[in-house]
Amino acid sequence: MPNHPPSPTISRAEWRFVALIVLLVLFITSLPYLFAWLTTPAHKQFMGIMLDVPDHGQYFSWMRELTDAHLAANKLTPEPNEPVFFNLLWWGLGRLGRLFGVGYAGMFQVLRVVATALFLPLVYLFCAWFLPERGRRQTAFLLICFSAGLGWMIIAYRNLFMSEELPLQWLLDVYIAEGNTFLSILGYPHFIGAALYIAVFYLILRGEETKQYRYAVYGGLLALFLGWQHAYDLVLVYGILGAYALLVWLRDKKFPWFLAQNLIILGLISWWPALYSVILTSLDPLWEEVLAQFANAGVYTPPPLHLLIFFGPLLWLAIVGLFRLRPHHLSQLDNKTLFLVAWFVANFFLLYIPTDFQVHMLNGWQVPMGILATLALYEWLTPGLAAAAYRLRPSFSPHWVQKAVPLLFLLVVIPTNLYLWLWRFDELRRYDYPYYLYQDELAAFAWLEQNANSDDVVLSSLTTGQYIPALTGTHAFLAHWAQTLDFFGKSEMVEQFFTTQTDPTQRQAILQQYSVDYILYGPTEQILGNYDPASAPYLTLVFASETTQIYQVVGIPDQ
Repeated sequence: MPNHPPSPTISRAEWRFVALIVLLVLFITSLPYLFAWLTTPAHKQFMGIMLDVPDHGQYFSWMRELTDAHLAANKLTPEPNEPVFFNLLWWGLGRLGRLFGVGYAGMFQVLRVVATALFLPLVYLFCAWFLPERGRRQTAFLLICFSAGLGWMIIAYRNLFMSEELPLQWLLDVYIAEGNTFLSILGYPHFIGAALYIAVFYLILRGEETKQYRYAVYGGLLALFLGWQHAYDLVLVYGILGAYALLVWLRDKKFPWFLAQNLIILGLISWWPALYSVILTSLDPLWEEVLAQFANAGVYTPPPLHLLIFFGPLLWLAIVGLFRLRPHHLSQLDNKTLFLVAWFVANFFLLYIPTDFQVHMLNGWQVPMGILATLALYEWLTPGLAAAAYRLRPSFSPHWVQKAVPLLFLLVVIPTNLYLWLWRFDELRRYDYPYYLYQDELAAFAWLEQNANSDDVVLSSLTTGQYIPALTGTHAFLAHWAQTLDFFGKSEMVEQFFTTQTDPTQRQAILQQYSVDYILYGPTEQILGNYDPASAPYLTLVFASETTQIYQVVGIPDQ
């Protein structure tokens, strides 16, 4: 069976094109951040986050804890716990931030730039590997960079015909970031960094082509490095490469010993982060409960029919492209094509592994999808439309159709990301929680950072609590839907605490049970109820500004 080397020839002009797109994407996705930073009112501060504040508050907390230690405690819950958590990405960002004097929000931007600058050229390398023609490579690359599904139609329908909010499943068809390159670069750059796992595929296939084991070692080291940042992606690495090995075996009717040996080398080098994650969430009761609470988010891979909406025409054409490769005739497929089939098909089944983190398996699937869609676009859709145009009007130039159809298709798959980008400006121009905090609240955080101990517990609303661990180094009573143990129970306790109707003994019991040391009382806490902490003899005012106070818990009477 003829093989095609996985090292394509890419001209300097093509790399200049890639560099231009990288700069363009970074410029476009930076504009909402620049808008927020430059227009924030003087009495507030933009916190450097514009999507999914709870999770990013969690990452910033890890960054803080791992700046001075190799293991971090979970500060997003009040329960005492030992520092046993490690993540290489936030460990590195925390230490680099301290070295260069850059804060958490600043290092988040550094991550956006570096991850984008690494991932997009890697994507183009894969496009060039599978698509020898320059125009097709660039089309696939642009589709992978900018395409999204039909979410804009869902939003339009809601705005035109609905008075209530959309069901969660339909919202997920719009806002899931995994599998959406542009949205990930905009607000979830760690997903783009994690998607660098596809480089492992290149190394393993390069080793198979050259019959050199060193590429398996390189791939294993890279998978090890990436696994310490996002262990879930090892499921994709092992699953997709395992499916490819199985297809090679079926095609050749003999066991692929060299490929199997390379996969064994890869696994032996890289499996340690997965082992650590299993041990952490199995033997440590706190982290076992954290993992169990992943279901609180209610975010799972969309059902197959919803995938057709989430990815839209890109997935439709990719399915056409898959069948045009005739995957049922394995004997006719070379290694390159066989791997593309394995990648696309195996990744689909991995989307539905029975875990609460299955949605992460979408991350990177847009790459084979974009390549297969491009094959169908140029070899099926464009010729078909050109032939139809000729039948309708023989004088019509098929060359014009061949030029116009890829451009029109790109315009069709962009609108959802355009909506998501414009939506950020609409959200940020309100200068409101959770993307902005009052200067008074930040002053209160600064007081806690200077005066509280690292094992102290601060009770506040969820809105401010999600920032407390990262900005003060203390434990938050309520901060995150998974990291805060008994999240819903503690959410109810916070509401009860700030409500005047709550019995004082119940309020005291909450403080005693969780060894609360401080009460943060600012605008978001006042919204929860009219309770005045100054009325409690066991609460002492230790910080006060115009809108925010901190009360220290002292001398609670025995129940």
